[in-house]
Amino acid sequence: MYDLLTGPLLWVVFIVTFVGLAVRVVMYIRGLDWKLDRVAYRPFLGHGLKHGVRSIVAFLIPFKAHSWRSRPLFTILFFAFHIGLLVTPIFLEAHNAMLEQSLGIRLPGLPAVVADVLAWTVVVGGVFMALRRIAFPEVRILTTAYDYLLIVISVAPFVTGLIARYELGSYDFWLCLHILTGEIWLLALPFTKLSHVVLFFMSRMQLGMDYGIKRGGMKGTSMSW
Repeated sequence: MYDLLTGPLLWVVFIVTFVGLAVRVVMYIRGLDWKLDRVAYRPFLGHGLKHGVRSIVAFLIPFKAHSWRSRPLFTILFFAFHIGLLVTPIFLEAHNAMLEQSLGIRLPGLPAVVADVLAWTVVVGGVFMALRRIAFPEVRILTTAYDYLLIVISVAPFVTGLIARYELGSYDFWLCLHILTGEIWLLALPFTKLSHVVLFFMSRMQLGMDYGIKRGGMKGTSMSW
């Protein structure tokens, strides 16, 4: 089972995930209405890109954007959750050993204690993400079972990984389940709301370009908006 999960199946998962995310990006761009959204982007591309990048950076820095400052505790949990979710799988020492064995590439590895802290941060953050959907009416009204399922899919690889790490029960069983839940998470990226892993950057870029060019961004220039 381990050989299947870390061999052919893993390659299929990687191909489907990265091709799927690339398709989502292309579909997003092609879905923009030419007259409404993109008419000013091409002739003022340099100006638009500058404001698009500024928009992305503002939302990647905790408390820089106004919306992050309105709920500081949630902001801290949100960033901690996502940092752990992205950094741990990429720089975990065991994952790097597999990467080196398969492709001959090795990234810097996280110390075990740091990896443990980040993994627990994701688990705790996932619980708070679920509680937030229950506690705040404006979020609860938009929440369905689908949203809770996505939280479970995101957190499951970390729960199973920690169980295997501490050798609670059968190590081989939990290791295989850890790999399987990780592959399910990867496959979910292009096909669910988790596609915001790339579409976040697309939407922030679009909004930044929109405000930087059309909505007063080029006021006082020869642009007729």
